[in-house]
Amino acid sequence: MTERRPTTTRSPENATESARYTVTVRGLVLMCSIGIRAGERQRKQRVRVSVDLTAADPFPGEDRRRIINYEKTVAGIREVASAGHIDLCEGFAERVCTVCFADPRVTQVRVWVEKLDVFPDAEGVGAILERARAACASPG
Repeated sequence: MTERRPTTTRSPENATESARYTVTVRGLVLMCSIGIRAGERQRKQRVRVSVDLTAADPFPGEDRRRIINYEKTVAGIREVASAGHIDLCEGFAERVCTVCFADPRVTQVRVWVEKLDVFPDAEGVGAILERARAACASPG
């Protein structure tokens, strides 16, 4: 009996061209004015933010000009946190989505925002928001 091996048309070069990629920021902890309670409006609290940014184009290899820049993403998240009071984690996450979609290479965003000091027996409470570029398009 002859052993049949599966055939593939993908060379390593073709695999790179078709591979999608995601840039991540994990566990960025910032001080932020966030929350609807009076005490939360009077003092800043720790917030942890994580983001997944999925690229519209295939993985570009080592071409740094075509890679999503996570330094710009972190700077944008820091700007959101320092821009003034935000009532809800969902609102913070929505603003982060807007920052992420400023990069035209980003097609999909997943943002996780957690307040870390609400309950002593919970690591964090918050919200996860996922958006795709088509869903965020403004009506014309």
